[in-house]
Amino acid sequence: MDNYMDKDLQLEQSYGKILELLEEKQYFRARDELLKYNEADIAEMLEDVKDDADMDMTVILFRLLPKAISAEVFSYLPSDDQVDIISAITEKEITFIIQELDFDDKIDILEELPANVVDMILEKTPKNERRQINAFLNYPEDTAGSLMTPEYVSLKKDWTVGRALEHIKEVGMDAETIYTCYVRDSGRKLLGIVSLSTMVISDNETRIKDIMHTDYIYEQVDDDQEEVSEDFKKYGYLAIPVVDKEHRLVGIITVDDILDVMEDEATEDIERMNGVIDFDSSDKEYLDISVFQHAINRLPWLLILMVAYYFTGQIVSGFEASLSKVIELVAFMPMLMGTGGNTGSQAATLIIRGLATGEVDTDDALKILWKELRIGVVIGIVLSGFNYLRIYFIDGIHDTGIAMTVCVSMIFIVIFAKILGSMVPLIVKKIHLDPALIANPAISSVSDAVALSIYFAMAMAFLPL
Repeated sequence: MDNYMDKDLQLEQSYGKILELLEEKQYFRARDELLKYNEADIAEMLEDVKDDADMDMTVILFRLLPKAISAEVFSYLPSDDQVDIISAITEKEITFIIQELDFDDKIDILEELPANVVDMILEKTPKNERRQINAFLNYPEDTAGSLMTPEYVSLKKDWTVGRALEHIKEVGMDAETIYTCYVRDSGRKLLGIVSLSTMVISDNETRIKDIMHTDYIYEQVDDDQEEVSEDFKKYGYLAIPVVDKEHRLVGIITVDDILDVMEDEATEDIERMNGVIDFDSSDKEYLDISVFQHAINRLPWLLILMVAYYFTGQIVSGFEASLSKVIELVAFMPMLMGTGGNTGSQAATLIIRGLATGEVDTDDALKILWKELRIGVVIGIVLSGFNYLRIYFIDGIHDTGIAMTVCVSMIFIVIFAKILGSMVPLIVKKIHLDPALIANPAISSVSDAVALSIYFAMAMAFLPL
């Protein structure tokens, strides 16, 4: 831990020094300070320079980086910064950067660039590679095809291990990974996979067909990226092959690419669970999104919930006469509604996460219902007992009717909220919609209306209203 803290402190001190050097216009010394770190750290500091100084300073520093490093740094920058840099540098520099990038990074960047810049880059790209790039750019976004790279090691089944290892030495530097190799026939159909470790410990005269695995996991080009990330989490592979409808190998997806997908999917789920609808499909960070866009993203759910709370208000109005007779009931309404909303949101969050990670499925609905029912009973009784003590000793209300109304309501409200929060995501998943769309605020609003109905029903049962 101390080493990490020391590194963070060192980065912070170096960054402060870089800013000072930039103010003094000592750009080469600022560059030399940057070069003390790896490409990922350099990219992070360039981002900070953009935020604390301006984009011009960032471009100056970027252009001063050695060519061998600049392309790698470029791949770590956010897409909006990449576009800004591309707009500021020469065509020659752009061409060099694009040529130096790994194929999958190249595709990611080209997807973000303006059409005229993409056309200019493709004009300067060799015909073979241009055909490949165009094919990859045509795969729908968020599919396996849009994530894959064609830079893999392919072998023939009749090769010996010795021949295969020689081939890996020849092409390995240009491949995304060499730890898993892919066996294809003459028609590019995927026959099997073989690991480098298996080949290294095998005899040189052993045939690849004798050591390859034919029961491999693969993805189709049009598989959703969320399904792909589930396979990576489930099987723990470093790479998974991607095939077309004829089972021809067209590329591979590596774990570093799927980590970005997992982050994007997690962000999307968190936003949806909290009622934020992202109408802007860009990958902009919080501070880069305009105030107007933030408002647009958040308003829809708030408007829907505002209408939902109107019905909650109608329930209160319907019991207004009864409330005026026992005014003490009003004081407990916020607590009961809040508890119901919180317990429902807890259950929903756990179930949505379970669905996302594969821990639970819609087929587990009855098991989940039984478990959440029991959890609700336990939590309800504990909270109810706590409230009884509070009402009697702290609030000084010695009316058994009021105490029973509040405490029994608490038990039923918690049980209902747990069932609602756990079942609604499963129902939505069953009808092939995104469970994260059932945002916590929506569950809270339904829970509030039911909580008040239960509360007033208990009041009518225990109090002479």
